[in-house]
Amino acid sequence: MSYAIIRNTNYKIKNLSGIYRHIERKNTNYSNKDINKNNFTKNYSIKTCNTTYQKAFKILKEKYNLKGQIKSVSNIACEFIITSDKDFFDSIGEKETKRYFQTAYKFVANYKNLREQYILSAKVHNDESTPHMHLVFVPVVHTKDKYGNEVDKIACSEYWKGKNSYKRLQDNFYSYMIKSGFDLERGNTTDNKHIQTEKLKQITNYEVQEMFKSNEHLEKEKTTDDIEVMQKDYKRVISKYNTLAKRYTKVKHIVDDTIYRAEKIQVENYNLKRENKTLKTEVIKLKDYIDKTLEYVSLLFDFSKERLKRLVNSFIDKSNHEKL
Repeated sequence: MSYAIIRNTNYKIKNLSGIYRHIERKNTNYSNKDINKNNFTKNYSIKTCNTTYQKAFKILKEKYNLKGQIKSVSNIACEFIITSDKDFFDSIGEKETKRYFQTAYKFVANYKNLREQYILSAKVHNDESTPHMHLVFVPVVHTKDKYGNEVDKIACSEYWKGKNSYKRLQDNFYSYMIKSGFDLERGNTTDNKHIQTEKLKQITNYEVQEMFKSNEHLEKEKTTDDIEVMQKDYKRVISKYNTLAKRYTKVKHIVDDTIYRAEKIQVENYNLKRENKTLKTEVIKLKDYIDKTLEYVSLLFDFSKERLKRLVNSFIDKSNHEKL
């Protein structure tokens, strides 16, 4: 049996550039070897973003007069990754797979009365082994200001209010997809916390070992004409097969999630390196500016540049000492 999978990640405005390049396939190279560039044309949008996510966010905020204090540390966007396993999509076919993602899109647009207008992008990737959808939206809540006027406010913490908010999302998503005619199981609700890479490796290795252990006695041939014995063994084999299938699905989910997290970390690392390079350039410019300023001041007042530097440094040291 396959699972209905929906996972969330929150982002600050500085993260939007990285996820835009990943989701919209704007990067030149990808560390995820599962990505097949030849299949980029098979990707499609349920909702197209015609600009960068940063620009789209700013346009959206202005257009709908969205309230809420936006700081550099504020989470202003969420990304749902929606999928199931490869066998499920293979079994339902291309047409039903498209309906699966379109149905999931409608679920998100209506969940907590979000409204479709606050979805920035919904991109289905078919260039990896398992089809999945990246849906990026602004977490808007509909509330009232201090004067009683109805307002739309960007508030990630309020959208995810309550310690069981993530579980409620998954419960509602599962119910919605089941009612829409998809034969799925509810995903695991007890293991939604972030798992460190080493722990993931241990879990994955354990599951694989268990799979092989269970397989050791599965294919032993029964040399008997007793119908009852054969029927009993047939039930045992089917039961074992179902157990193995579930374990395989769990391992596949863990591996796919690990690959995705690794690529996301690489994107964030790239952004940090780029920011660091920019800061270094700005520091060099600032030093040059200060040096030029000291030079002009020394000429203006006929004062030694080196002596001026010593006076400035002495003043800074004194100020720092007083603060301590």
